[in-house]
Amino acid sequence: MRYDISLTMTFVYQAAAVNARQIVHLMPADRPGRQRLIAGNLSITPLPTRREDRFDFFGNAETAVALDGAVKEVDIRLQARVEVTGSAFPEGLPTPPDALAAEIAGWRDLGPSSPVHFCAPTMRAPADPAIAAYARDVTATNRSVAGRVEALGLALNRDMTFDPDATTVDTPAAEAFAERRGVCQDFTHIMIAGLRSLGIPAGYVSGFIRTIPPPGQPRLEGADAMHAWVSAWCGPHVGWVEYDPTNATFAGPDHVVVAYGRDYGEVAPVKGSMRTAGGQTSDQAVDVIPLGSSD
Repeated sequence: MRYDISLTMTFVYQAAAVNARQIVHLMPADRPGRQRLIAGNLSITPLPTRREDRFDFFGNAETAVALDGAVKEVDIRLQARVEVTGSAFPEGLPTPPDALAAEIAGWRDLGPSSPVHFCAPTMRAPADPAIAAYARDVTATNRSVAGRVEALGLALNRDMTFDPDATTVDTPAAEAFAERRGVCQDFTHIMIAGLRSLGIPAGYVSGFIRTIPPPGQPRLEGADAMHAWVSAWCGPHVGWVEYDPTNATFAGPDHVVVAYGRDYGEVAPVKGSMRTAGGQTSDQAVDVIPLGSSD
């Protein structure tokens, strides 16, 4: 499936900001067997003093920028055409959960896709006793690693309420879980923490998802969204699968990957620092336009 993706992010500062240093993760990924980036352009206004387009350890495209002068507004615009070439559904001989620890211990590859990097708790997906107990309870009857991934995702979708007003980007996973409310970032961090507590390597996927309007209603410009879901390693025969707990589904042709990381902190769309005396407001608009199959 091919898509044209456009995104606009606008940041407005109450007082002029200076010495901005930002890292941007917005360009869709180019990953053989999963997704092909056909063309892409990322523009930043005002023109950065310095700009470096590069790849991080996990192979994610990132843009590092410096804005030395005083700015009252920053606009970031993305235009990209991408083709989703493969699914993230589990395929291959399933691994029993009690065999996974030995498989990880015997893994010798420490490259970007190694499960070893995704086992330990992280700042935004820390170990939490309540999440761990919940994960054990809802996956106890599953006899494959991929089955446990799906069971936990389905349970979170059932037991949590999507509520954009309940949390902020900085809300801890444990707090969102205790309230059973949050957005895709919260669902994803809770699921990552739960999977890791079960010994299943898990990471964070940042990307876009196509939204489909109700029957008979027009599609609204800017109504699509950036999204987040989970990547989980299910053993050497199945490998990495991707599960979207917000929508209770394995990632499919409507999920466009931007970046893979251990949690949101590594793949945030925009992160960095600046000096300013006031607050800021931001606005975002996303369009994911399907172009149909390449066949």
